[in-house]
Amino acid sequence: MAQSGLTSRMLRRLYDWTLSLADHPRALWALAVVSFVESSFFPIPPDVLMIPMIIARPSRAWLIALVAMIASVLGGLFGYFIGAVLFDTLGQAIFDFYGKSDAVDSFNQRFNDYGAWAVLVAGVTPFPYKVITIMSGWTGLSLPIFILSSIIARSLRFFILAALLWKFGAPIRGFIEKYLGLLFTVFIVLLFGGFYLVRYM
Repeated sequence: MAQSGLTSRMLRRLYDWTLSLADHPRALWALAVVSFVESSFFPIPPDVLMIPMIIARPSRAWLIALVAMIASVLGGLFGYFIGAVLFDTLGQAIFDFYGKSDAVDSFNQRFNDYGAWAVLVAGVTPFPYKVITIMSGWTGLSLPIFILSSIIARSLRFFILAALLWKFGAPIRGFIEKYLGLLFTVFIVLLFGGFYLVRYM
């Protein structure tokens, strides 16, 4: 319990520090760094930076989304490298931190059967994207498939977020922070359901 409380406080301080970067003169560079490292090990998503940045400068919404997308995909490639080359050291430690170690063996059984979908789902929903980037490298998922899936997923996530903030501004912030992850998850479920119906009915 004490360890859990310590972790929560540490994450809260990390969250507040990340949020403070939105006011930095080099906020775009900070966003690029956070987006990059979040795709491989950092626990705070770039949305934390994107939201106040876009509210402050709506005219830069698309640039902000583009920077986050490119940096995130590049960070995903670093996560892929961790999985492919450094899994027994760095990769395993990251999985331990996120409590995903027990899932490694079961993931490995069928991951490459659904690898592109796994990357797409993790890249859009609240599921830790870094877990899938590392797993992709560890299981040897096709690199072109990984890159394409990452570009699609991260574009959906960041450009939809940018579009909502550009259109509605600050009033929609609370809704985004509370429900956007759930809406992305519902979207993915409906997408899978649509493919299932087309294929089997």
